[in-house]
This record gives sequence, structure tokens and C-alpha cells, in this order.
Amino acid sequence: MKRFHVHVAVENLGDSIIFYSDLFGAKPAVERADYAKWMLEDPRLNFAISSRGHKPGINHLGFQADDELELAQLGERADHASGSKVLAEKEVACCYAKGNKYWVVDPQGLAWEHFHTLGEIPIFGEETTMKELAAKQACCIPLHESKTPTEEASKGACCVPNAAADAAQAQKSSCC
Repeated sequence: MKRFHVHVAVENLGDSIIFYSDLFGAKPAVERADYAKWMLEDPRLNFAISSRGHKPGINHLGFQADDELELAQLGERADHASGSKVLAEKEVACCYAKGNKYWVVDPQGLAWEHFHTLGEIPIFGEETTMKELAAKQACCIPLHESKTPTEEASKGACCVPNAAADAAQAQKSSCC
């Protein structure tokens, strides 16, 4: 059975952990210096927050699959979505987990991640290019363009596609 996934970028992780813990009536299942995740059963929700320099708000949405067959079905749905380009990733490291994923960006530019987690890891994520997604480049998470790319880059954002990142991408193989 799939689990709905929501990832929200926050400015103050500590305040947000307190708020969401009170809201959900539960402590995070995973808590790191820049990230927290709740695995709720009712409703089945994987709710994550991070403070990695992204603009506050919805970072991405998606579905967490319980197995590879379910993930393959989600990947097929994403592939059939009108006008979409899908990026498939195998054994990629992101958000303190290793897993297989399919990324797709909706017509508004909102990233959708379908994934099956293979295990936890001690790092947030590795560098990954997203050239396949509608000429937007990012790593880990395909995001909207930033209004202030230099400010977000200086905050240590992992994955913010923008003109500066596109220019930098031409000089190296990854934006991170």
C-alpha cells in the first residue's frame, strides 16, 4: 500500500519540529540537524521537513511505494502523464535514505517523487543531475527557479535550478 509523501522546506527546523509534533501527536521518526520525517499511519503519510536553504513551502510531493512492483506501477503512471518527462534513479542517496525513484514535474513546475526506500544512510544525499527533466537541472530534488539564486546557493541549498546553476552546470557535471 502506497504512502503519500510531502516534503516542506522550512526556515526554522526546531520551531517546525515542535509545531508538527504537536499537530500530528507524534515525534519525528527521523531527526537530523537539517531534516525531520514523520511516518504516520492514519493517514498513511511520509511527511518530511528540511532547512537546507530552499524557499520555505512545498518542496515536493509524491508516493512512497512498499515494494519495487508498486514503484514500477507509479513510474508507468508518471511516464504516461501528459507532456511529462520522467527521470528514473536507481540506488540514489537522498534525504538520509538510499532508494529507487521516479521524478516528474507537473505543468506548474511542482516536483513529484515516487520512491521505494532501500535503507537509511548517514548523509542527506549525493550529487545527481536532472538534465532529463524539461531542461531544468538540479540534484536530489527538481525545484522551481529561485528568485534569488545567489542567496539560496550561499545558504547551502542542495538542489535549486536557476540561471546561475545552469551556467555552472555547463562547467561541471553536477549542480551540487
